[in-house]
Amino acid sequence: QVQLVESGGGSVQTGASLRLSCAASGELSAVYALSWFRQRPGKERDAVASIRLSDGDTYLNNFARGRFTISRDNAENTVYLQMDSLKPEDTALYLCAAVMGDHWNPPDYWGKGTLVTVSS
Repeated sequence: QVQLVESGGGSVQTGASLRLSCAASGELSAVYALSWFRQRPGKERDAVASIRLSDGDTYLNNFARGRFTISRDNAENTVYLQMDSLKPEDTALYLCAAVMGDHWNPPDYWGKGTLVTVSS
């Protein structure tokens, strides 16, 4: 079992920055990667970014490249999502997810999310 707790969301204006945190606990030795997803109102869930814990290899969705950065602090068992130049279309519930095993699988565990609201 892995527990994930997100924080750092809030209400900001266009162009602002936020840093989201995902604190992981539990059977962390079995976690292959941690990912961020987002659920926008009326839209399907999108993958935002992922990071492999062993070597820091990252994946960013096209809309996130150049504005978002994913990083990890293995000592703190925490993954961060730095979001810059935020736009109203970034408004969403941002969820952290854990991929278990030894390769890129669909996530097995999910946090409850942190809400980001960007106003114009």
